[in-house]
Amino acid sequence: MLGHVSTFQPPRPWVASYAQDVPSDLSPVSGSLVDIVADSVRDYPDAPALQFFGRETTYAELQDQIDRVANGLRERGIRAGDPVAIVLPNCPQHIVAFYAVLRLGAVVVEHNPLYTARELRKQFEDHGAKHAIVWNKVVATVQAFPDDLAVSTLVSVDVTSAMPLLTRMALRLPVAKARESRDALTAKVRGTVTWDSLVGHPPLPASHPLPSTDDLAIIQYTSGTTGTPKGAALTHRNLLANAAQAKAWVPSIRRGDGCVVYAVLPMFHAYGLTLCLTFAMSMGARLVLFPKFDPDLVLAAMKKHAATFLPLVPPIADRLLSAANAKGVPLAGIEVAISGAMALPHELVVPFEKATGGYLVEGYGLSECSPVLMANPVAGNRVPGTVGLPLPGTECRVVDPENPTEDVAAGSAGELLVRGPQVFSGYYGKPEETEAVFVDGWFRTGDIVTIDEAGFVRIVDRIKELIITGGFNVAPTEVENALRQHPKVVDAAVVGLQSAHSGEEVAAAIVVEGDEIDVEAIREFVRGILTPYKVPRRLFVVDELPKSLIGKVLRRQVKERLVALTTGS
Repeated sequence: MLGHVSTFQPPRPWVASYAQDVPSDLSPVSGSLVDIVADSVRDYPDAPALQFFGRETTYAELQDQIDRVANGLRERGIRAGDPVAIVLPNCPQHIVAFYAVLRLGAVVVEHNPLYTARELRKQFEDHGAKHAIVWNKVVATVQAFPDDLAVSTLVSVDVTSAMPLLTRMALRLPVAKARESRDALTAKVRGTVTWDSLVGHPPLPASHPLPSTDDLAIIQYTSGTTGTPKGAALTHRNLLANAAQAKAWVPSIRRGDGCVVYAVLPMFHAYGLTLCLTFAMSMGARLVLFPKFDPDLVLAAMKKHAATFLPLVPPIADRLLSAANAKGVPLAGIEVAISGAMALPHELVVPFEKATGGYLVEGYGLSECSPVLMANPVAGNRVPGTVGLPLPGTECRVVDPENPTEDVAAGSAGELLVRGPQVFSGYYGKPEETEAVFVDGWFRTGDIVTIDEAGFVRIVDRIKELIITGGFNVAPTEVENALRQHPKVVDAAVVGLQSAHSGEEVAAAIVVEGDEIDVEAIREFVRGILTPYKVPRRLFVVDELPKSLIGKVLRRQVKERLVALTTGS
């Protein structure tokens, strides 16, 4: 699929910048994802594996539920290699379903449970799964699929059944607030296999074949910029390797030694899946689950079991810090918080680290890479404004995007190419798209970067989102950063709109503070920062920018809205 695989070995200057006790490389992984749960069950059977609204599930109980649900799914006809859709928020049933599917050698397909019917249908059209484990709030959406997409096994999950008894009783109270909370969490459904019926099965026989290291484990859909679903096909090896790389990056956090991981990121997203779920299970950690990020719920959990390891995004860090300060709840005990998906402002790092006494470092990855490729060292030599250093076992090159077999001069900007055990083998069912993103076995990230002498990587921009105006390339991020420096601009998203004169023209959607805004004054302000061809020719004031659940601005949707606005379509 990948054609010729290059044996070229680029230098690795970043290894010298690794924190103390971080290895320069890792041994090859073996086994499967189900083994990391089994290992933690063996070593810590009575330790809490999951915590959900205060209710705990031990590792031994987790394994028992996995084995029972796996057998129930097997009796429903699920076999090795079958794609099985999971459409669930963060909850204990999500973790059990995830490993039960994998235990059968089947393939997990993760989905956002808040997707519209159209978005969900497009992904089902792509992977064709005939089995689905679904939050009961989404069951009606799946049942409304046309006949050619109908699933043969539809398992409905009531997430409230995993809550503590007193919480469930409170949800049943005949008062408006309880009714509102209950309606947001659960719904009555018909014509499905109930989750409880699966848990009631006897355990799967231990003799049932285990998946192999190079078997397909997960189809993870990329956010992308085209709007066409593309599922990254990730093997057990890919995900095991990335979990091992994450463990190696934080040697101060010891396996089974009171490690607590907070899942404030959705596990249907590659970032949350690896750095919350897979990492926690491999560490024998207590995984505290939150259906969505709620500062009050997180602070309540902090009072009992502080997070040792906290994957997040900058907006979550900001909101958590503000809520902690307002309520007087200490954040001490958070040893390592790792931020991804967007740039981490240094002005947020300083107060966050002061409040926690730990580190807040920026990382970088893509769904196609399981997803983590690099991170700043958890040490004093971290470099703000960069995404850090390639993880152990990860190789990088910076090449000419027009000629990706040619490396650029050291320190120059170019497209980032990567290779490593966490890098996927291709897009599910899309050989042509796969071929387009590999060059001699190196994956083309589509990101423009520079790497300094110490090996720190700085993201310049995305190739696919570059705006070409009058023959010049304009990086949207650079223009957005300039706009945000204006005291009245709260947020900005920059895209290219078709122009009869210059190919594309730079356009910006901005969120502003106040009612009386002089748009021309904002453009004049940006002219003082950027060369004229980078200054937005058109500015659109909007109430808010469309963002993903982890807070990333969706430029593609911004562009679609501006096109509709300017064409009247």
